[in-house]
Amino acid sequence: MSFAVTILGSASAKPTPDRHPSAQAVNVHEQYYLVDAGEGVQQQLVRCGINPLKLRAAFISHLHGDHVYGLFPLISTLGLYGRRTPLEVYAPAPFGEILESHLRYFDTELPYEVIWHEVRTTEHALLCENRTLEVWSIPLRHRVPCAGFLFREKEPPLNVDKFKIVKYGLTIAQITAAKRGEAVRLDDGTLVENGELTYRPYAPRSYAYLSDTNFSAKAAELCRGVDLMYHEATYATAEQRAARDRGHATTVDAAKAALRAGARRLVIGHYSSRYKDESQLVEEARSLFAESYAAREGTTFTIEKRP
Repeated sequence: MSFAVTILGSASAKPTPDRHPSAQAVNVHEQYYLVDAGEGVQQQLVRCGINPLKLRAAFISHLHGDHVYGLFPLISTLGLYGRRTPLEVYAPAPFGEILESHLRYFDTELPYEVIWHEVRTTEHALLCENRTLEVWSIPLRHRVPCAGFLFREKEPPLNVDKFKIVKYGLTIAQITAAKRGEAVRLDDGTLVENGELTYRPYAPRSYAYLSDTNFSAKAAELCRGVDLMYHEATYATAEQRAARDRGHATTVDAAKAALRAGARRLVIGHYSSRYKDESQLVEEARSLFAESYAAREGTTFTIEKRP
């Protein structure tokens, strides 16, 4: 069961020859979710081998153009592709007004429905869930209402130890009961506790997307134990004042957030166009948090299973 994040865009505000505005594709069990949608996102999806029709939902952190301008042409193209299933869009208000205007003037006869769900950016709330995944909002500190997103895999179904099946001669009905978490009573009346028969195949995995924001201890705490954290690092440490004034973070801010959260790995991005080479920024983050990596277009970060 896959859990991976593909970087589609890593620039802040202005695109550069090597960087597109913010966008990512999150793959959870072959179900794809778009996180932010800067200009060119549909081209980036194709370049990265991701079929746009596989997108189940889009999550927009805030309504600055470099995080949302690419969504509207994508909506149009999905209609050309013949999409029939609804596209769920989670975004702060007043996205609904913007979407309504777009649909009135440009996509008047879409063959599918675009459904907007408001993200309340001051709340840590469950936005959506299915059989395998929950997505939560994370309040952030930016110049406009802004939220991050926590993708958290649900507890996987229990596996029954095949050696215990043989040892106790379990029937199909007893195996099914064990998978439900129940104790099993054998034919001789012996009660075998569930923990004796089953094991968790892997620990639930998680991914946190935190952009755009000043450092927020609260946001970091809400991501406690996350496997992979993406945190904006628009500026180098020397630009702390500019970062604070503009509602952004530095490399050290990102590293502090990862440390506070107890994250396993950190990916930094949303680079200012003044930095032609992000290696300086990565090294600064690594000085505080060793498992820091650069967001580069086309790079996929896989969250491996662990016991």
